[in-house]
Amino acid sequence: MATTPNRRAFLTALGAVGTTTVLAGTSSAQSAGHHRPVYLGSFSWTDPPGKGLQVVAHDTASGALRPRSTIDGVPDASWLAFSRQRHVLYTTNELVPNGSITALNLDDPWNPRILNTRSSEGAGPTHLSVHPTGRFLLTANYTDGTVAVHRLEGNGAVGEPTDLVQHSATRRAPKAHQVITDPSGRWVITVDLGADAVHTYHLDAVDGKLRLNQRLPVRSGNGPRHVEFHPEGRYAYLVNELASTVTVLEWHANSGEFTTVSTLDTRPPDADGENFPAEIAVDSAGRFCYVTNRGDDTVAVFTIGNRGARLRLSDTVSTGGAWPRHCTLAPSRRWLYVSNQNSGTITRLPRDRSTGRLGPVAETVGAPGAVVLAFRG
Repeated sequence: MATTPNRRAFLTALGAVGTTTVLAGTSSAQSAGHHRPVYLGSFSWTDPPGKGLQVVAHDTASGALRPRSTIDGVPDASWLAFSRQRHVLYTTNELVPNGSITALNLDDPWNPRILNTRSSEGAGPTHLSVHPTGRFLLTANYTDGTVAVHRLEGNGAVGEPTDLVQHSATRRAPKAHQVITDPSGRWVITVDLGADAVHTYHLDAVDGKLRLNQRLPVRSGNGPRHVEFHPEGRYAYLVNELASTVTVLEWHANSGEFTTVSTLDTRPPDADGENFPAEIAVDSAGRFCYVTNRGDDTVAVFTIGNRGARLRLSDTVSTGGAWPRHCTLAPSRRWLYVSNQNSGTITRLPRDRSTGRLGPVAETVGAPGAVVLAFRG
């Protein structure tokens, strides 16, 4: 199988590469008033190269983003997650040899301080999350198709690994792409693109060991990437990267099992050409969700009905950039921010909180290699 960089290069070739202005430093005056720090992760292998992890000032009144600083020593920061109290930031370092993960102290949120960096116990770490107990960090290693568990130290630093689970696959090599905990806090869920499967595990909160509870297969060749829960916790939405679809799953928290409800396209019927959806964001009211389409370079807007059981594609909106890898809603829910990897930009789209509709791009910020944007809240 191809290495992680080769896969990234292949997908990049399918999108239009753009030119943009490199992020530059700004004055400390941004920390005053209604400016809050936001964290931006980027790849170093893009043209021009990204800078790893950066701090960006977010104007909570206007929604504007302004670059502030770069954190040295955190390369290829492709996913970001916060500790329970949001005092520590964790990042994958996806393309470093053998893969690593880094913990950063946020006592001064404008100037994160590295606590430590450890091996992710596998190559190509592409996603991580903190278990609700606050005791463990969970990491999905894409290249190796493994999921690692690390114990967390009292200060938030990444401790020793406690488990490493190897996924299996038949048609393609396993490619673990996401690991999260369900809303009840009882089950760890992993999504594997190569195995065409969603796994549910029980995590022993004492020894940090994972025990498989369910392996839900999806249609062969779908390439599931990320899953996101409806706020009520009974339904979840699975993005299938290789099929350009999203699958509605019913979640049974007592048994720790999913059942499939329905599957919809992430693009209109007349769309053509190759397309690879990437990220999904669900609004806190549970009425709308948004999926990025890499290839079409759009955000698919879905209306949610029947308390989470039904999705309807209501619109697709241009992201104003190329290869939208990630999207996230601002804490105010007034804006959707999209990380356009190949054009090296973050775009801000206005959002109507009543209808869920997105307007045309209101702002474009240069961010070479941009892959993820995380609000501390």
